[in-house]
Amino acid sequence: MPSQEIRPKTRKNKALAMLALILAGEAIFFLPFVLVRVFRPTVLEVFNITNYELGLAQAVYGVVAMVAYFFGGPLADRFPARKLMSIALVATAVGGFYISIIPSLNELKFLYGFWGATTILIFWAAMIKATREWGGKELQGSAFGLLEGGRGLSAAIIGSIAVAIFAALLPVDSASASLTQQKEAYKYVLIAVSIFIIFVATFVWYALPKEEVTKSELSTKFSSKGVLKIIKMPTVWLQAIIIVCGYVAYKATDDFSLMAQDVLNYNKVESASVGALALYMRPIVAIVAGIIADKLSASKMIIISFLFMLIGGLVIGYGVLNISIPWFFMTIIITTSIGIFALRGLYFAIMEEGKIPLIFTGTAVGLVSVIGYTPEIFMGPLMGYLLDRSPGILGHQHVFLVIATFSLIGMLSAILFRKITRKTIVN
Repeated sequence: MPSQEIRPKTRKNKALAMLALILAGEAIFFLPFVLVRVFRPTVLEVFNITNYELGLAQAVYGVVAMVAYFFGGPLADRFPARKLMSIALVATAVGGFYISIIPSLNELKFLYGFWGATTILIFWAAMIKATREWGGKELQGSAFGLLEGGRGLSAAIIGSIAVAIFAALLPVDSASASLTQQKEAYKYVLIAVSIFIIFVATFVWYALPKEEVTKSELSTKFSSKGVLKIIKMPTVWLQAIIIVCGYVAYKATDDFSLMAQDVLNYNKVESASVGALALYMRPIVAIVAGIIADKLSASKMIIISFLFMLIGGLVIGYGVLNISIPWFFMTIIITTSIGIFALRGLYFAIMEEGKIPLIFTGTAVGLVSVIGYTPEIFMGPLMGYLLDRSPGILGHQHVFLVIATFSLIGMLSAILFRKITRKTIVN
């Protein structure tokens, strides 16, 4: 076994390593995305921006991320995960302290670009590679399911705490809170989350084992022949398409809290609670999906996940049910979320099934992610445009029709991926 793998020897060390990966994997994205998902109506008012303008800021993140994915892969193959991840977390937290002053739109765009570098260039591929090594050959579904499920539980808990802090700093009747009061409350939420991220960075530094990489191993990693082999693999490109389609749906979860406000007439705290409540599904669904995937296959579970997303997208997109009825609304949110969160726990678990060499994991993750996460560029502005152009339920229907379209494309790609890998096994 190559010495660069982070395979903790004792059960306790392995558990601590996974806990570090889980906490870091979610904490790194709390400031740019999770808080916005939970507090979207509040964010729009506090920063005095539209859905489209918020989408533009997130698009800057996406553009930087596309470049960062490409260079971050080889970076992860060269340097220890614990160092890269710790540095990325601290840098991201610094951005959190800056955003707490409620900067202008242009400054917000710059900050999102900065976060694109800290969360992707330094962090992303290192985390994925460390998780793949943690799972070995037999437990890829469980490894990525635990990662995604644990990240989901972290998001739900910290999201709920953030909502509680926000609510505690507002008047008892939160609907009567002034803009100044909302700004002050959200400022303290941002500061608290930034401090938590620094704590996670410290834990990662001590929980992940040190790595020793020899010169001969570095030479092997950067073999042009090996990189060319990755580029020629059809499963790599299909995996990229699967991630594109899954991430489009995941980005659309930003709409859940706003939809609760527009469709069910919930206030700011109630709508934020819906966003946080949806996050509680993520750990359960991802972990269960990962365990099942180790028994059936990750690709088969991905096909099923896209089917759930397709159903949810079509039901809301075509107005099949009256989602102004709360239990109808929650039923569809749950159905769609099952597909989204199961898929998120699995789309990197198919690297082993796709026969991608472990030593080139970082490079493969970089290539797949450059394509797979393009929704970071277009989904924010697209969703903002659809919601602003058609206020009310119609705009939300258009967003879910986008989910349905990409779910169908993703499902067909997963079927083809499975056909290719099954044929390779037979041959």
